[in-house]
Amino acid sequence: MSDGIFLGGGGPDYGDAQDLVLEYANRHGLIAGATGTGKTVTLQILAEGFSAVGVPVFLSDVKGDLSGLAKSGSADFKLHEPFMKRADTIGLDLQYSDFPVTFWDLLGQQGHPIRTTVAEMGPLLLSSLLGLSEAQEGVLNVAFRVSDEEGLPLLDLEDLQALLVWVGQNAKELSLRYGNVASSSVGAIQRELLVLENQGGAGIFGEPALDLNDMMATEADGRGRINILASDKLMETPALYATFLLWLLSELFEELPEVGNPDKPKLVFFFDEAHLLFDDAPKALVDKVEQVARLIRSKGVGVYFITQNPADVPEDILGQLGNRVQHALRAFTAKDQKELKQAAETYRPNPAFDTADAIREVGTGEAVTSMLMDKGVPGIVERTLIRPPSSQLGPITKAERAAIMAASPMAGKYDERLDRDSAAEMLAKRATDAAKEAEAAEDEEEKLEEEAREHRKGRRYTGKDVERSSSRRSSTSDTSWGGAIASVVAKELKGTTGRRIVRGILGGLFKGR
Repeated sequence: MSDGIFLGGGGPDYGDAQDLVLEYANRHGLIAGATGTGKTVTLQILAEGFSAVGVPVFLSDVKGDLSGLAKSGSADFKLHEPFMKRADTIGLDLQYSDFPVTFWDLLGQQGHPIRTTVAEMGPLLLSSLLGLSEAQEGVLNVAFRVSDEEGLPLLDLEDLQALLVWVGQNAKELSLRYGNVASSSVGAIQRELLVLENQGGAGIFGEPALDLNDMMATEADGRGRINILASDKLMETPALYATFLLWLLSELFEELPEVGNPDKPKLVFFFDEAHLLFDDAPKALVDKVEQVARLIRSKGVGVYFITQNPADVPEDILGQLGNRVQHALRAFTAKDQKELKQAAETYRPNPAFDTADAIREVGTGEAVTSMLMDKGVPGIVERTLIRPPSSQLGPITKAERAAIMAASPMAGKYDERLDRDSAAEMLAKRATDAAKEAEAAEDEEEKLEEEAREHRKGRRYTGKDVERSSSRRSSTSDTSWGGAIASVVAKELKGTTGRRIVRGILGGLFKGR
């Protein structure tokens, strides 16, 4: 196994051969340059090199060109013709080869579906994805706390939408515990979720969620698997693209064990169009990226940012990118010239040429490079002819992609979405149970009222309707003066005096006979 990946070099006008040393490949890197200067080819040959030495790779295919990694190159293929002379110039015995590739697609169209759960995404990344204000992010954090405390799993957008409805309905009680939960904030979050759903973003949330081990596999022949995320359509929603890749980095950081300084990386992650991660990003998110970039190398993961200008990457993160391939930058304006000068100052100077001039002058497929050397020290900047790739330049056909997907170890594992009971179903069941309880209570109340009516108008002994005795009396009999006298007389007749009177009367009647 080689201890490095050959990038290129050679020729009278260029420096020594440039190799990316595997021992320092997890110290991260940068591939920069203007459009059309060769960044994609550089990414392709690095992916080939890592795969060849048994290192799995994850990369995003923004233009659809990198699917060619799955097919061997050919000398008679028109896109390879210009590279034949270059291989001779740099002394490369070019051997064409294909590489083990797994295609993924958040939209599930050009690759195996790739998903995560809302809970795994977390409130910070989700707030960034939705573009929430500070107050709205606070409400979203409350929703996640409620999810944990109430045992309501957040798997997909339907779960989050249902939970937000519950939060809105119980806003008064929640505000006493967590601070103000405004219904307007709940409504704003719901609207942003609807926008995300309309953009196709709902597809990335759900189960089965991605198993990171499936991206870190090697083939039987020892080569690392190259995972290609179809991103040409995903770029229409750049916030979703950037948020997902940052989530993937965060998951790798959380899940992988510490490995110290391995002989080669456990995984290499290429983040194309890296400026999308930092454009208008809140400080908390940039801090998160910086933390991950600083610490994830101890997990054996190398992160390589691909962007047009090094200035697209925040300075604190740029300083951690040890391996650099700088393609041409054009300096037409004062701002361009300032950024070109700043880019040149980040390299260890070479007395043979001016770095700023070299960055401006290198042609397509050429670059100014600096790789980490012994003890992780940056090498002197060199002008380098980038080597040609062994796999096909340009995309494969749809039929070829479909055949590779059908034969993939991932075929069938993620294709069918699972929908187990989670927050939406649990809250719906709670609502149903509460409705049944309310209905039962209402039926019981009606039953008691009916029994009371039957009791008041029940049939006793003779079958005639009688009124149930009560402390309340009829206004026509009990409250009249005559009724009162009649009651007194009836009472007296029932007593001892009354019995004597009756006996006297009856006795008189019998005597009269």
